[in-house]
Amino acid sequence: MAGLGRGYARVLLAPLLALALLALRAPPALGRGGRDHGNWDAVALLPPREDAARVARFVAHVCDWGALATLSTVPAVRGRPFANVFSLSDGPPGAGSGVPYFYLSPLQLSVGDLQENPYATLTMSLAQTNFCRKHGFDPQSPLCAHIMLSGSITKVNETEMDFAKHSLFTRHPEMKDWPSDHNWFFAKLNITNIWVLDYYGGAKIVTPEEYYNVKFQ
Repeated sequence: MAGLGRGYARVLLAPLLALALLALRAPPALGRGGRDHGNWDAVALLPPREDAARVARFVAHVCDWGALATLSTVPAVRGRPFANVFSLSDGPPGAGSGVPYFYLSPLQLSVGDLQENPYATLTMSLAQTNFCRKHGFDPQSPLCAHIMLSGSITKVNETEMDFAKHSLFTRHPEMKDWPSDHNWFFAKLNITNIWVLDYYGGAKIVTPEEYYNVKFQ
């Protein structure tokens, strides 16, 4: 009887194991909105590493979230660096502007920091895509390109409002349904300093002018 029971168990478990293996073999989602919102397999087409400004723009466009570091106003850690994850977008897939846009609420800890001190640094990495995994690069490896953008966070004005909204809601559709009583608003990072780490030898410095002058085909 025990052998028969084990046989039934194997029969029942076999389909479940097959589904699990299929899930493991399935490719990762290609961007926050899935395949309909941008084919991030194009991340394999990393610009030449000697063109640091183009690499920076590329990373800023294919990443749809980042870690934002502020100076904390939380009493327990006041004045210390405080990092938080934020969804972002520099434009709809294939139409990046280079400007990181955010959808923020005064209820968020980091927004409290920014109300007192608007300066912040944002980092984004190709470890957030399938690029580094495909090539066997550790997230901390310089070959797994990442960028650091420093500047100040400001509310988006009426001129940019429609573009910021379209950029974020295209890449992050669920934002449209976030609770209205959280007083969400659109904001952006005004970039003053840029560092690119995409190869051995230390970070490369890119000026905002070089960054925004990049033109994609």
